Formats: sequence, structure tokens, C-alpha cells
Amino acid sequence: MYAGFAVALTWVDWAIIAIIVISCLISLKRGFVKEALSLVTWIIAGVVAWMFGGALAQHLTDFIEMPSARIIAGCAILFVATLLVGALVNFLISELVRVTGLSGTDRFLGMVFGGARGALLVVVLTGLLSLAPVQQDPWWQQSSLIPHFLIVADWSKNLIVGMAGQWFASSLHAPS
Repeated sequence: MYAGFAVALTWVDWAIIAIIVISCLISLKRGFVKEALSLVTWIIAGVVAWMFGGALAQHLTDFIEMPSARIIAGCAILFVATLLVGALVNFLISELVRVTGLSGTDRFLGMVFGGARGALLVVVLTGLLSLAPVQQDPWWQQSSLIPHFLIVADWSKNLIVGMAGQWFASSLHAPS
């Protein structure tokens, strides 16, 4: 410890550290390739379900009477099917990485990925909690780490709102 430098960590600071460390350890075990492919698979599954769930729902009229239930079922079927295909691809590519002998590098990069994912999770949780009336609570005010994650959460929110505004503005203009 440095002379004159001491930081008292609260329970919430330890919880933040635990979230990041657990995420690192999970990703260290699974490796970067599995973690990255899993993330990509979830994103693709969401996009596929969103884009094509309605089309699949039209083919379910003989099986499901309620229109909203058909759409939910169509989206769920596509989401799960995409996750299953992604899991198979993930397994095959992970086996390829294992056979090539890159597992040490893969696991180290996985740990870095897990740390970033854990930090992102803390940023999202901090941003969401800041919307609730927790800012007067002693655990929030006494935390050493929350202010740092709150800065990133505010920056992220401003970035997302700005990008969404530009996207909506550009999508409102009809092509010439």
C-alpha cells in the first residue's frame, strides 16, 4: 500500500469487483472464441427473431389462433433455432482452436473480454440504478467505484441518444 493512500471500499464496491472478477473467471475458463461467438450468436438471434418473426407467424395460423401469440411464438422459434445453430458453430470453431494449440492465448483474451463484459454490466447497472432514487442512500454516496462507472454510464447514454437521434433523422428523409 502506498503511504498516505487508503481507499475504504464499501459492500457495493466489493460487489462491483466481484461482478468483474467472476466475469473474468468465467471467460478465462470458456476462452475468447466461445465468449465472442456466444455474444455474436445472441445478437444475430435477436435480429433474426425481430426481422423474420412476423413472417413465420403467418405460417402458424393453423396452430395458434391469437395473432399476438403467433408473433411471440414465431420470434421465439427463430430465436431458439438461431441459438442452436450458433451453439453448433461455436462448438466446431472452439474445437478447431483447441486442436491448433491456441487455447492459452484464447483463454487469456477470454479473460480480458470477460473483464470488459463485467465492467459493461456494472456500467449498465449503475446507469439503471441512477434512474431510481438511490443517490441519497449512504451505500451510493460512500462508494469509491460508483462515481467512476456513473461517468461512463452518462457518457454512454449521451452517445447512444446522439447516435439514435442521427439515425432517426436520417431515416425520416426519403431517398431522392
